[in-house]
Amino acid sequence: MPAPRVIRFVTEDDYPPFNFALPDGSLTGFNVELARALCEELKISCTIQPRRWDTLVPALTDNRADAVIASMASTPERRAEIDFTAPYYRTPGRFVSARDATELDDVRPETLRGKIVGVQAGTAHEAFLRDLFGGADIRTFETANAARAALKAGEIRLLFGDGVSLALWLNGTDAGGCCAFRGGPFLSERYFGEGIGIALRKGNGDLRRLLEYGLKQLHQRGVYADLYLKYFPVGFF
Repeated sequence: MPAPRVIRFVTEDDYPPFNFALPDGSLTGFNVELARALCEELKISCTIQPRRWDTLVPALTDNRADAVIASMASTPERRAEIDFTAPYYRTPGRFVSARDATELDDVRPETLRGKIVGVQAGTAHEAFLRDLFGGADIRTFETANAARAALKAGEIRLLFGDGVSLALWLNGTDAGGCCAFRGGPFLSERYFGEGIGIALRKGNGDLRRLLEYGLKQLHQRGVYADLYLKYFPVGFF
């Protein structure tokens, strides 16, 4: 099958640094630049339109778009309705501690036994901790911000959570250089999902294979790594 003349991407415009609108209304972000790099690599024209999150999948199924690139996780529920490329990134769980707590570099269930570890209540990260690090003294917090504040205040020794959001926090002004990643990363399809892929209509295998080829080329040429470091100077891996 010949390559398409145009790939119509849709994304969201309010999820920085992955996809967001600049003051002039133009779209940017990791996902947006990755889509543009893919089209350049494949020498195919593309459009990238912003839509509300709840309209992204209907845009695909109604043939008003060809691909969604918006940090959409490939889950069994979504795969019942749409298809995905192979993941172009995965979100690991990560531990964070005070920057000077270098004795916590070796993060294993046995080394954390009895140590206070904070986590947001009711999350997959809490379930992961309780199942795999059950010997730790696990303290739960209502919000991620509350857990981070407790870490900064020294109320907990370690914090466990989503690697992406923690990387953004560590690189931002709120953390104030207080903390650093320890151990990991921890990847688990059971707890943290199967990864983030580009979403496509069911049965569009030709486009899926084309985009996966483009992603592979971007990895091999270092373009993906450059984009990653641009948006995540404190990487989540």
